[in-house]
Amino acid sequence: MRILLAEDDETLGELTEHQLKRQYHVVDWMKDGLQAKEAIKAGSYDVYVLDWMLPEMTGLELVREIRSREDHTPILLLTARDAVQDRVEGLRAGADDYMIKPFAFEELEARLFALSRRQDRDYQSSDTLCLGDITAHLSKFTVTRAGTAIALARREFQLLVCLMRHAGQVLSREQLLDQVWGLGSDVTLNAVDATIKLLRKKVDGPYESKCIQSVYGAGYRFMIGGE
Repeated sequence: MRILLAEDDETLGELTEHQLKRQYHVVDWMKDGLQAKEAIKAGSYDVYVLDWMLPEMTGLELVREIRSREDHTPILLLTARDAVQDRVEGLRAGADDYMIKPFAFEELEARLFALSRRQDRDYQSSDTLCLGDITAHLSKFTVTRAGTAIALARREFQLLVCLMRHAGQVLSREQLLDQVWGLGSDVTLNAVDATIKLLRKKVDGPYESKCIQSVYGAGYRFMIGGE
């Protein structure tokens, strides 16, 4: 998952960035609201994690700015303000979730995963998934890269779409088995590795930029442009 983190507290920001990267997320850490605003304009993220009391531009102002531009990326607000009216104000401004400081990183990770699942449902309402130079047409089960058609088997296509929907996020073999083959399947984890190998050969083989990456001991991830 690619995350924009906006937090002005050096200690908390550094610790949060470290913990998120340990979970194999890609994190851009900004220390004030204006920096975050510019990063959001220039980049593409799966979720924004914003502290309420940012200098230069508050997290709440940033939420309103994001939503005014029809940006529907999930937003998680972090704050020490625990009054009910504050939570209501943040959610009404356009935040999707709200966490009170101090918080447990396990809970932060769980909330980010929940926001990611919600975003997945939104993806399913669109027939086309485009990341970098790769485009997947969901209803036609077709894929192109740099305008060139790539012939994939049905399971290879489903695996690619799963990785693309979680771009930047490491998915374990067990997660891929669950999401692509389904619970209760008699397929083994070796089938995941074998399908990944075939998928890489077709999608990445002819290209210098490798999008489907192995993360040793953890699983696989899709990175735009092989970044």
